[in-house]
Amino acid sequence: MHPRLLKTFLAVARTGNVTRAAQGVNLAQSSVSDQIQALETELGANLFTRSRQGLELTPAGEALRPYAEDLLALAVEARAAVDGTRAETAGTLSIGALETIASARLAGWLAGFRAAHGGIDIKLRIGGSGDLLRRLGEGEIDVVFCFERPADLDVDAGEPDQRFARRVVAVEPLALIAPPGDNRADVDLATLAEKHFVATETGCVYRAMVDKAFAEAGLGKPGLAAEAGSIDAIAGLVAAGAGFGLVPRLAVAAAIDRGDVAELAWPGPVRSADVVMIWRRRRVQPPALKQFLADIGKNFAPVRPAGGRPRPAASLPS
Repeated sequence: MHPRLLKTFLAVARTGNVTRAAQGVNLAQSSVSDQIQALETELGANLFTRSRQGLELTPAGEALRPYAEDLLALAVEARAAVDGTRAETAGTLSIGALETIASARLAGWLAGFRAAHGGIDIKLRIGGSGDLLRRLGEGEIDVVFCFERPADLDVDAGEPDQRFARRVVAVEPLALIAPPGDNRADVDLATLAEKHFVATETGCVYRAMVDKAFAEAGLGKPGLAAEAGSIDAIAGLVAAGAGFGLVPRLAVAAAIDRGDVAELAWPGPVRSADVVMIWRRRRVQPPALKQFLADIGKNFAPVRPAGGRPRPAASLPS
């Protein structure tokens, strides 16, 4: 079974659609269909069946899926073992990160790492945590940076994926943001329980962080003024007076510094979020990734809350 066929098979299994799978693996639809047919002929079994929801795995396809994932991972390890016989550290390093982490925390550090290791080419991929972890599992990405998802609020989390190793590399403060103004308005938990918040949609790691902060404070779920698809959109809605926002401070530091939004002291017991680095466990790590893990362990210092006072805010929106 050629790795190319297995990669295409997994793309179809994930999307349930030939068109979307073709986009994911950069092939024509006809090529995806031909590769699936070739794999089915080789195995002597149908791997997919068509339903109203799209293409679904047959029992044979379900049986193949974990082996396909393992075989692709083994191919990556084999290349790493060969690369490891070279004297120099070289190769390509593919890094996935949430946009806010990439711009606020990784950009400068990666520039320094690239300058120190000229033989390593860096590819930085921006995306949501779910997509990045999927790509990590399939060998498309070497290491991922994202916020730790609160497991006790993630009903779909299940057991931790034993394929992955993880390390906390930074502790980021949460910022309570409000519309700007001249009147200082520090708030307590009882007051916040009656207010409305702008948050990302359910299922997003940022929303899970907000829900956890409210749950730990005994406030239940936050009252929502709106749901937004990005932190920038949340900051814009808060600046316009739609409500409060509770987000990692690094994501809104620029807006706070410009005075677009005001920062209040968040009175809840959960006041920070962990930034985690996640990579796949392998018998042999690629030299570029091995060097990266060694350097980041020495030089990537955790970022903790600053001691400055929050900016003043306007009267509290409902």
